[in-house]
Formats: sequence, structure tokens, C-alpha cells
Amino acid sequence: MRQANKDSVYVIAEAGVNHNGERDLAFKLIDLAASAGADAVKFQTFDAQKLASVSAPKALYQQKTTDAAESQLAMLQKLELPRAWHAELQAHAKSRGIEFISTAFDSDSLEFLVSLGIPFFKVPSGELTNGPLLWQFARTGKPLVLSTGMATLSEVEQGLAIVTHALVNEQEPADLEQVWRCWSDAGARRRLHGHVTLLHCTSQYPTPLEQVNLRAMDTLQQAFGLEVGYSDHTEGLLVPLAAVARGARIIEKHFTLDRSMPGPDHKASLEPGELAQMVAQIRGLEQVMGVAGKSPQPSEWDTRKAARQQVIAVRDVAQGARLSRDDLGTARCGGGIPATSLWERVGSVAPRAYRAGEIIE
Repeated sequence: MRQANKDSVYVIAEAGVNHNGERDLAFKLIDLAASAGADAVKFQTFDAQKLASVSAPKALYQQKTTDAAESQLAMLQKLELPRAWHAELQAHAKSRGIEFISTAFDSDSLEFLVSLGIPFFKVPSGELTNGPLLWQFARTGKPLVLSTGMATLSEVEQGLAIVTHALVNEQEPADLEQVWRCWSDAGARRRLHGHVTLLHCTSQYPTPLEQVNLRAMDTLQQAFGLEVGYSDHTEGLLVPLAAVARGARIIEKHFTLDRSMPGPDHKASLEPGELAQMVAQIRGLEQVMGVAGKSPQPSEWDTRKAARQQVIAVRDVAQGARLSRDDLGTARCGGGIPATSLWERVGSVAPRAYRAGEIIE
């Protein structure tokens, strides 16, 4: 995972299946992601017949955005990314200065992507509970980004336990008891740090705002001590920007050439100008976040001098007179003793005569 600096949010422009099975459109999506300033462009690699059975139903959002009478298998077959395209797409992404990644949905597709030298793997939400495939993801040794849409906290923990087992064992577990025995080893669990990032996600396209639940991102971080991010399916830019402000280290967002295009994911995707705007605003937020320390910023020192008040005499005072509270006040003077020193001056002897409005040294 290549980042400009360790504090930079990693932005994944999710092309997914929005290429609609068209080679030229797949290349165009890479160009759009690169021009927008994303760090990576992500596709999906799968064999439709291995991913879905003939009886698998479509999700409700897929029924609304595609032919409701069409099976999930038939829909997926039209959205496969041919293996023959991958190396060319990867090379084109490299030429545009953006990382090419893809998500595998079956073992053969994962093995194929490993052969391409994919820098890290994003595990989709639907495969978090697919123990055998998740174990194989982890055995690649590549950094993992686990999406947690639809999952309970206990399912996330189970997924992390399976990943942990794979990181320290060469053979698949015989059962879940072996997985949990490995999970109980604190040393084994430490292998996850710096290796796995958890993405909060709501697997609805588009996601209603009231179902985003960004505080769950905090819960993931607190529960497992891992870096967290957010995979967004809402409309617009508000939620991914809010996630960055809340501490997301990775943002994944679907994008398309045109939201009106046919296909299951276009409606919940950003168009090119919006993607560029999101990336630009994320980069602005990185600057806004700053550091945890509270101190004057370089530009504030001049304002600090002009805006803060100092101690003055509010009426004429004779030399040698004992200063009373009624003699003293504060005003902006650009110099002198701070207003908090006023109390200490009450009862002291005036070293010289003061006129009303003069600075007390």
C-alpha cells in the first residue's frame, strides 16, 4: 500500500463492476481515478459460476437497478472482468501513477491476482465469514483490508481469529477450536498490527444516512486496536469526509462514468467531478486535522499581540500612591503586562505618575 506519507489517508476509487464488461470503459475508469488523485483503483475479479449458484437471488437494490427477472448468476456473468485484461489494466494504472488492485471472490481468482503481484488485498464484506477463503487471503502474506459490512462484532473477531491462524500456520485448521486456540495467543494476535485494517461499512446501495452508524468505526478500533477506515455506499461526499475527520485511515468509494448507466452499483457511485472533489477535500481535511498539541499557530502570533489586553491605569494616579482595584483596568495595548497580572498590582506602590489609559509596566 503506497502512500505519500504515513499520515495520508489512502483513497481507493472503487471501479468494481462499473466497467459493465466493456474493456474501453475499464481503461477509462483508471484514467478517471488517476486524474481525481486517488491512491488506488479497485476492480473485482471473480468467476460468476463459482460465486453464485443458479438459484441465488439478487439483493433488493440489485433488483431495483437491474432486470428483476434476471438471476444473480446471469447478472454477474455480464460483469466479469476477463483475466486477459488484468495485466494490461495493471500496466495502464502504473503508467498513470496509481495502484491497481482487485478483490477476489474465489480461490482461483485469488491465486491469479497473487501472480500479478497485487500489493494488498481488500476482503469484501460478504467474504468476512467465508473462513476457507479468508484463510487463503491471509496466507498470501499480503496486507489485508477487511470490510465489515453486515457483520456483528463477534463475526469480525472470528474473521480476525481466522486471519491470525493463517499468519502463524501453514495448514488449514481442522476446526474452529484450533482457530480460537490460536486467537488466545497474544503474540499471534500482535501479527495483525500493521498488517490488517478494518473498514466499517453498511452493505446497502445507496446507504440511507440514518444507517451509516459511523460510531461503529470507533468500536472496531477500540475492540481490536487496529487501524480503521470506511467503505462508503452513501450518495454524495458528506459521510466519507466525516469518516476521515473521525479517524479513517482508508476511504473506499465507488465511482462511475455516469450514474445513469445500467448496472447494480452505478446509482451509489460518484461521477468523475465528484470523485475529484472528494479526494481534494480529503487532502484538505488532512491539513485541517493537524496535531494533537494545543499551541498558537505561526499565523496567530501577530493576532495574539494585537488582540490580547494588558493592564492600564483607568484614571490618573500620583507617583507613590498605593494602587487600588479602581485604579486598574485592561485594554489592548500591544505590549505591557498581561491582564492576569492586574490582581497582583492591587496594593502595590506606583513607581511613577500615570495618566488614565497609560500602560502599567
